[in-house]
Amino acid sequence: MASKQHKLPVPTANKARVPGAKPGLKTKPPSVNKTLADRVTSKGNAPRNKLTDAQLMPPPTSLPKMSKEQTHFAGEDRVPYRQFTLHDFHIAKTLGRGKFGRVYLAKLKSTGFIFALKALKKSEFVESQLEKQVRREIEIQMHLRHPNILRLFGYFWDDDMIYLMIEFAGKGELYKQLRKLGCFPEKQAAIFIAQIADSLDYLHSKHVIHRDIKPENLLLDINDVVKLSDFGWSVHSTGNRRTTLCGTLDYLPPEMVEARDHTEKVDLWSLGVLTYEFLVGNPPFEDLSSVKATYKRISKVDLRIPDTVSAEAADLIRKLLVRNPNQRLPLSEVKRHPWITANVSPELLRRFKDYSKTTESTHHLSHVQ
Repeated sequence: MASKQHKLPVPTANKARVPGAKPGLKTKPPSVNKTLADRVTSKGNAPRNKLTDAQLMPPPTSLPKMSKEQTHFAGEDRVPYRQFTLHDFHIAKTLGRGKFGRVYLAKLKSTGFIFALKALKKSEFVESQLEKQVRREIEIQMHLRHPNILRLFGYFWDDDMIYLMIEFAGKGELYKQLRKLGCFPEKQAAIFIAQIADSLDYLHSKHVIHRDIKPENLLLDINDVVKLSDFGWSVHSTGNRRTTLCGTLDYLPPEMVEARDHTEKVDLWSLGVLTYEFLVGNPPFEDLSSVKATYKRISKVDLRIPDTVSAEAADLIRKLLVRNPNQRLPLSEVKRHPWITANVSPELLRRFKDYSKTTESTHHLSHVQ
């Protein structure tokens, strides 16, 4: 992808596609897609940004042939593009609703490619002064390629909306599974944590800090593969220490609740909180009496692990929930921890990489702040 970045009129969030989805979608159920259907027939409102076919990645045989006139030169790479509008899609059911818009299940008419279409109202996030956050989310996620990170395939916009084409995670939020079950069996929890650890290891190798790891930002595909999403609080940091207070209180480390500088090691703390919550059913420092009490427990690292948690899992949690960020267990060691190796299949473990040894360039994210 070219080093020159998309200049959005206004920014926006998440994205995707569908692994293994079934092609037989019923389109336009009553009232579900009325808003988008109306926009398709409106005049002078056609989305107008370029989206590469390479970003959609349908089977090669389903791609239309491109003429020389349809070729866009991205640096030294020749990237064929198509300009999409809502007329190019069948819009099926609503998958969810957020603060700034809705997410729909959609299918590209020309190829049958299925994905989630996130429609965001510009006016709403402009009024909330979140343009920079939305732009950052798009720019970061467009460059990420990892099996446990929700893929953003592209985006386009019109006068009022920004549309994100994102990977469809068929089973939805992991949070809902957790609430339904109360907590996860240790084997399942370890499989989830291992995948999240590998995705974070990949992010950190790109100098990206997520800063908002929590069950609500984790999705599951139809094969129960975890997909890390929601990069609104993420930031590209080439070694600079950050001071912004962001994320969700229950998952924030001491250095953030105390408004001290922080690094990518905030994600290690959040991974420890997540491990605890997967096994116990609630965050370790949650205090329902007051927000102030929760702050205090986090700052003191007032950790109480119940006897129902195995010794191996408790060991991992304690090695992640350490007050000194530099003493937290590195992600490469998390993936080799006895609790992980005892519960995760050798096949999955072999897929994980040691990103500390990677030489892959991260210059393409240097503009993201």
